[in-house]
Amino acid sequence: MAALRQYVGVWRLPGGRILLSVGILARLGIGMTPLALLLLVQQTTGSYSAAGLNAGVYAVAGATVSPIAGRLADRIGPAPILLATSVLHPLALIGLVLATSLPWIFAASAIAGATYPPLTAAIRRGWNNMTAAGSGQHHLRGAALAAETSLFELVFVLGPLLVSAFVVITHRPATAILAAAFATFVGTAWISRLPVMRRWHRHESEHAARGLGPLTAGGFPALMICVVALGTAFGAAGVIVPAYAGHHGGGDGLGGVLLGIWGVGSAIGGIWFGTRQPAMALARQFAWLLGAVAVSFLILTLMPSPLYLGMALVLGGVTIAPALTVGNTLVGRLAPAAMLNEAYTWTVTVSVGGSAAGGAIAGAIVDRPGGLPWAFVFAGSVLLVAALVAAVPHGPIARADQRAEERRLAVEPV
Repeated sequence: MAALRQYVGVWRLPGGRILLSVGILARLGIGMTPLALLLLVQQTTGSYSAAGLNAGVYAVAGATVSPIAGRLADRIGPAPILLATSVLHPLALIGLVLATSLPWIFAASAIAGATYPPLTAAIRRGWNNMTAAGSGQHHLRGAALAAETSLFELVFVLGPLLVSAFVVITHRPATAILAAAFATFVGTAWISRLPVMRRWHRHESEHAARGLGPLTAGGFPALMICVVALGTAFGAAGVIVPAYAGHHGGGDGLGGVLLGIWGVGSAIGGIWFGTRQPAMALARQFAWLLGAVAVSFLILTLMPSPLYLGMALVLGGVTIAPALTVGNTLVGRLAPAAMLNEAYTWTVTVSVGGSAAGGAIAGAIVDRPGGLPWAFVFAGSVLLVAALVAAVPHGPIARADQRAEERRLAVEPV
């Protein structure tokens, strides 16, 4: 019952129920648009090569512009940025659907990627603001970020399913893109009107981000190394798991199912973890959780069939959302308050970069004879390195986290 009360407390925070529910609707495009875009361009051009290149254009444009949008949100508040991009992104997707030649498709995809609303950063900053030290709700921060991280997994489960449904019913991937545009517009505009987005505290100009912004904050670069490692492993899994399914005669459909149940395991682990309040320092928690995710990848090398792999993915997935939850909490603690939106957008940017690199490297390993188990070893090894970075007793993450804890206690003594 105590665990349930924490989530009830999160739900009752001002704007909490909207962030948890509409936040999923608003971000369905993250799970829908890349797949629908791939199918649309392939249908239009007849080329998977062009479709894959266009998907890269969309992802790179978003990853490149995201920190800029985050810095603007830090300076003028998230509400105007969310409201503007809630209109610009759907318009770009509509232009993409109407485009008939490959150059125009690439241009529209780049604009659509660049104008995707910085929703995840704004929502996570919103949770940080609502549970700030001294607010009387700081004890709910862990549960709030765990709920956010776990429910966010639904985007990656529901998104591809919705695309499949639209394509089966209409035989046109464009309908899925238009549905994603509608969900993004409605959800983002709704969230932008929340008081937590509109009540923006202007920081002194000397605290505003300049140059590399939060990347110069103590412990933040080391934390980004760990985030890159997670992105690399997840990007690798997106290639390895479907390849494993194909190797065992299951095809792409089985690969999607296996990745989906991996996400279910992650959501379960995240919801459970949100009810815990470990006494261990966050940096040590992060190190142990990264190590657990690494071990879960290494265990996959021993699975003899898709059935056993699926069970291992569910069990291993339980470690993922807790690791992401602690990582997101550390972002909120290590980054200066005046740079928090930008800090969260950097996690998106480096994750996308890591995912692209992980997928490419894993693909090269899988293509080699007997390479499938070694691809799992590659992903697990990257995470073990990240765990060691986080585990250094007096390393940059541990020192920065200790300073953050001292600042919190100065505001909200135990």
